[in-house]
Amino acid sequence: MDSKIEILSTIRIEYSSDLYKIVDSLNRTLKHNDLMFGLALDKEDHSKAIFTIYRT
Repeated sequence: MDSKIEILSTIRIEYSSDLYKIVDSLNRTLKHNDLMFGLALDKEDHSKAIFTIYRT
């Protein structure tokens, strides 16, 4: 079974403590469409977050 994750888009945005709620809602709503969303704090600038959209 070949399981490949493809990055569709990545953007840097201003960090907000509530961003994870949006990412969680997107993941719950669109997982059946083979989409997954990620959020990470930028290692170099902690005022920014990295938002990534994946196709699973």
